Amino acid sequence: MFYTYHYLGRKINFFVIRINDKVVSFIDACENCHTAKLGYRFDEGYFICRHCNVRYPVSEIEKGIGSCFPIPVTGRIQYGQYLIHVSMLDKMADKF
Repeated sequence: MFYTYHYLGRKINFFVIRINDKVVSFIDACENCHTAKLGYRFDEGYFICRHCNVRYPVSEIEKGIGSCFPIPVTGRIQYGQYLIHVSMLDKMADKF
């Protein structure tokens, strides 16, 4: 699921997904391609970089392929909700 956090006039996009029994979150920016500011898209169980078009199964999102992988952002489950501290997102503003 994609979300947007607004910080100092920037839109910091991120997504949260469940892989098996684990919930993980990432900034919607590739570690290598973030300067293109295109992010990712999901298509039929695959995760695709909009810039370089690298495609891999969602189950492999934490590994990526080569230098194409999303930037992880730490979150935690508390009282049944997945929480990401805003300071974690603030640090990512330069990617957008």
